[in-house]
Amino acid sequence: MTSTTPDQLQLGPSDAPQRLVLLHGWGADADDLLDLGNLLVGPQVNVVALRAPEPHPYGSGRQWYGLQPIDWSQLPAAREALRLRLETLAGSVPLANTVLLGFSQGGAIALDVGSSLPLAGIVACSGYPHEGWQPAALQPPVLLSHGREDPVVPFAASEEVQRRLEQAGTKTALLAFDGGHTIDASVLPRISAFVRQSLGTMG
Repeated sequence: MTSTTPDQLQLGPSDAPQRLVLLHGWGADADDLLDLGNLLVGPQVNVVALRAPEPHPYGSGRQWYGLQPIDWSQLPAAREALRLRLETLAGSVPLANTVLLGFSQGGAIALDVGSSLPLAGIVACSGYPHEGWQPAALQPPVLLSHGREDPVVPFAASEEVQRRLEQAGTKTALLAFDGGHTIDASVLPRISAFVRQSLGTMG
């Protein structure tokens, strides 16, 4: 069952004990990643796809903050807004039972905000490190995926994220694939296994 509010879409039971939160990329909208819910988790898990707060400047879609050019001055407000939304969601499902997954700009802000929250896990697909971002020593395990031929966000961006996470002592893996700016079908089984293991819903 799908439910809709102006700022999010949901799949699965609202009273579920576990949750997967999805953050779309720049210029997309909440529905962009919603189908991933059925591929990554079982029907007993609540899936929430959040809608970025700002309209995209060049047409349809949304953005978490200005990106072309990058406006880092918007980042503190964007970071705090997402944190508040996740803490509100934690009123029904604890953060310890929540995995945060983001793509591209959504992956970058998932890493930034999620790394300071007591989440079950973080998945960042085709993401990048925010300016000045340094992960804390204690944070959730992180799974990264990135195409080696990505023309939008260079593969090296996820390698740098992995370097910083490992330097902080975080359990991290990077799934590389031969492809571009996408979540490739070849990595979905491993992403699903990570999400299910993090949520304790294996089997």
